[in-house]
Amino acid sequence: MKSNQNLLTNEYSKLVSNIKQILEQGRNKAYQSINHVLTKTYWDVGRQIVEFEQGGKKRAGYGERILKTLSKELIDEFGKGFSLTNLKQMKSFYLIYSKGQKVSDLLFKLSWSHYVRLMTIKNSDERKFYEIECEKNSWSLRELNRQFDSALFERLVLSKDKEGVRELSQKGQLVEKAEDALKEPYVLEFLGLEESCKYSEGELETAIISNLEGFLLELGRGFTFVARQKRITNKSEHYFIDLVFYNRLLKCFFLIDLKIGKLTHQDLGQMQMYVNYFDREIKEDDENKTIGVVLSKENNKFVVEYTLPKDIQVYAKQYQLYLPKKEELIKQISGL
Repeated sequence: MKSNQNLLTNEYSKLVSNIKQILEQGRNKAYQSINHVLTKTYWDVGRQIVEFEQGGKKRAGYGERILKTLSKELIDEFGKGFSLTNLKQMKSFYLIYSKGQKVSDLLFKLSWSHYVRLMTIKNSDERKFYEIECEKNSWSLRELNRQFDSALFERLVLSKDKEGVRELSQKGQLVEKAEDALKEPYVLEFLGLEESCKYSEGELETAIISNLEGFLLELGRGFTFVARQKRITNKSEHYFIDLVFYNRLLKCFFLIDLKIGKLTHQDLGQMQMYVNYFDREIKEDDENKTIGVVLSKENNKFVVEYTLPKDIQVYAKQYQLYLPKKEELIKQISGL
């Protein structure tokens, strides 16, 4: 009798789990459908306004007055979602996104809130990049704001030529080689560590593990967490790699050592040993060479240049614990 009850309990738990999954999927699809219809509706409203204003010089001259009158009439019947500001945004939405593409190409894949934020980005290449990344990575509006404020586009552009910048705006971030997966600097403001406070490398590592989702987003596409304090043993000697990740796009391990002070040649030499060990003992034949990154508070170009051979997959990168104003960050990046 008891075994039958257990079986019934297990089957019931499975039933509840299945129904919850169906409801969650249905809710998400409903939200996406509503979102699509809402965005398409605002596109059409914007189109109607633009076409009306372009219908004659007299109409264009009264553009602001017409919008104010229209706003009042629509609010009276449909509610506050049609304020003068909102109508201007719908008009801008049509003007910006109707250039060079058909309505069927746009497909309204993001939420209206996403498009409102994207329209504030003046550089068309940069705006298109963030639009693609939002769609590919399912960024929330909050994550879009963070990535924009952390100057992700500028951090990626630094290592690219004109063709590379064009590709970013057309395809988003492509991760095809080690350099594509790296940033300078890494912005870790989400860890909650104060720039002025003293903290140990262990505390920095613990903060990253506690905020692993945010750290994976900062690392970029294709990363999965593998291990913390990965031990390498040689007879009686033990070495520990702070963090180990795997990038499924590059098909390789990604090792990170954290340093709270200035980078030294010993740090780079140690990471080179870790990379060699993983390549010879851990990685499979069909996997690519291991990438090693020493993430330090203060980089040292001289040490990097004269310590590392050019063909080794070891990199030195900086991190910072605060999110400055974007203009300040761009200026800081340009000086690296």
